[in-house]
Amino acid sequence: MSGLQQFVPTIEQRFGAENVIGFRQIGAWLGGSPSQLLERTVAHAPSRVAVTDGVRRLEYAELKEQAYALARTLHSLGVRRGDRVLMQLPNWAEAAVTYHAVARLAAVIVPVTMVYRHAELKQMLNNSEAVAVVTTRQFRNFDHAAMFRELRMHCPVLKHVVQARSDKLEGDIDFDAAVQASLGKPGHDEAFGPFADPDQPHVLIYTSGTEATSKGCTHTWNTFAYSARGLAEKVFQMQGDGTMFMPSPVGHATGMMMGIVIPTIAGAGTHLLDIWEPGEALQRIATYRCTASAGATPFVRMMIDASKGKNLDLSSMRNLVCAGAPIPLTLPGEFRSVFPNGRLLQLYGCSEINMMTACVEGDPPLQRDSSAGRPVQPGIESMVVTPEGTVAGAGEDGEVYYRGPGLMLGYWRDPERTAKTIDAQGWYHTGDVCNIDAEGYLRVTGRIKDIIIRGGANISAGEVENYLLEHPRIQTAAVVAYPDEQMGERVCAFVITTPGEPLTLAEVVAFLKGKRISPQKLPERLEVVDEFPMTVTGKIQKFKLREMARQ
Repeated sequence: MSGLQQFVPTIEQRFGAENVIGFRQIGAWLGGSPSQLLERTVAHAPSRVAVTDGVRRLEYAELKEQAYALARTLHSLGVRRGDRVLMQLPNWAEAAVTYHAVARLAAVIVPVTMVYRHAELKQMLNNSEAVAVVTTRQFRNFDHAAMFRELRMHCPVLKHVVQARSDKLEGDIDFDAAVQASLGKPGHDEAFGPFADPDQPHVLIYTSGTEATSKGCTHTWNTFAYSARGLAEKVFQMQGDGTMFMPSPVGHATGMMMGIVIPTIAGAGTHLLDIWEPGEALQRIATYRCTASAGATPFVRMMIDASKGKNLDLSSMRNLVCAGAPIPLTLPGEFRSVFPNGRLLQLYGCSEINMMTACVEGDPPLQRDSSAGRPVQPGIESMVVTPEGTVAGAGEDGEVYYRGPGLMLGYWRDPERTAKTIDAQGWYHTGDVCNIDAEGYLRVTGRIKDIIIRGGANISAGEVENYLLEHPRIQTAAVVAYPDEQMGERVCAFVITTPGEPLTLAEVVAFLKGKRISPQKLPERLEVVDEFPMTVTGKIQKFKLREMARQ
């Protein structure tokens, strides 16, 4: 396992030996592993429902049996401790099985969302050096397995592709067959070795941030479980009889933590929704008696609107956490009118730190409805820094910094970008403009980062601009967000073109589709301009473009 440290720092290098001891002493890092938590629940509640998705239903004993069976097959294929296994699956029960299989092998899970295509995945596969992929074939009219077979020619370390719910393998491995072949053969489990080391890399989550290529946020079990445990205990107050409703992709930090890890910690159930549709979401919550959920603010708006005229019993829902965009002041009241026992709670975090602050049940209603809360766990330090480099006073805007037990080790195989993001004193520079009031409640007021948050997903403006500049008729491009009631923000591209017929949005989108990037990054508005507003130093004034896009 020591070989992994050539890719990311050790915990001592990241946090310092004194802090490592301190985090353990205050109970921020409890050690263990997800496999031990899984076995704990199986021991005392084997028939408790672990995961449902509208098609499959697994009790905890079945989840363990299938996960360990898949682990045996992956082990027979050569997957070893510390190896990376990439998972691109919809929100299906197979995602939970895959997560626990990889965890039992003490390998590193690399979850990616279903929207990623060739361009992004080629970079992620080569950066992570994943040895195996678990995916499916057709999902929403796209053949993911065929994509990975093509990518394998450009990713020499990738050896195996496992397909779930597929009817056309073309030489790949069938997920169900892989499970059935090893089911009920516990004699091979000694080959797994001891449970995973909680201080070694556990999960590798790619995020675009503000740059053109994705960065792999590397968490240990301790750094990842720290935030998950705080959410489970303090925010969701989740017990074994609870059920998490998870429409956010399990291929990203929010969906994986909320939909798989938190239920594992609580010994609770989870219900996964693979295709977002607000009416269907409400129906699932009512049918499966879901008690908690998390998602982007626009999806809450959609559910509220979709509830009109429906006679559904939504009384089971207790806490729904929103992140990714501020909550309009009127939304909590509207939420309670649809979910009579529910509370809408805000959270502030990102893939690098998972959770920094959150609102909890006991917060004053005004603070709960208007802020992203305060730290709910011991060990978290925060600081707001003004543009002049001074520490901001109460209520004063500046960039918020984080330091604490939930910080990632670093970006996988990227020490330069890690050093730019985490300074020598261990402060993570978030790139978000916030203020913290006298009571410690945090409010997000803007972004330094050049990103667009569309439906809770971060889109790098620079990445889309780079693709646009490859178009033969586009001389200069600038991508900004414009507000949208449904998605929060959408993508608007401003371009300067060569002389000729006016360039259309349809032409640009067709060109970008040819680059095989994820559909969410495609511009939804195109503005052809003669010149850009510029600073005296020659930088595009994007704040002016954002204002133009809003108008």
